[in-house]
Amino acid sequence: MSPMQPVGDGLEKIVSSSLRHSPPGQGPLLAWPLACGSRVAARTQALDCTYNILRVEVPDARWRSELQSLAPQYLAVINRYVAERVERIEFVVGTGTPSQSRSC
Repeated sequence: MSPMQPVGDGLEKIVSSSLRHSPPGQGPLLAWPLACGSRVAARTQALDCTYNILRVEVPDARWRSELQSLAPQYLAVINRYVAERVERIEFVVGTGTPSQSRSC
């Protein structure tokens, strides 16, 4: 008989496996909402990941400043889940123009 594992552990393994097997460059974009939480994810958008830099659109300069201080925590979570290593998160104030996602 095996000991019961918390549901969270199994779910985390499933999420991690899915993100590690996502198409190149997509893992960090998909992991952004997991790293920042639903409230921040609702106001931001991961744009692309190029040269190991994840670019995230934010509503204004105040958001950019506040999220920059949380970037190390976000990086730790993202890098725990994805195959590509993200070295830095760059927060950009929204331009209203959609961008193409690229490989990390």
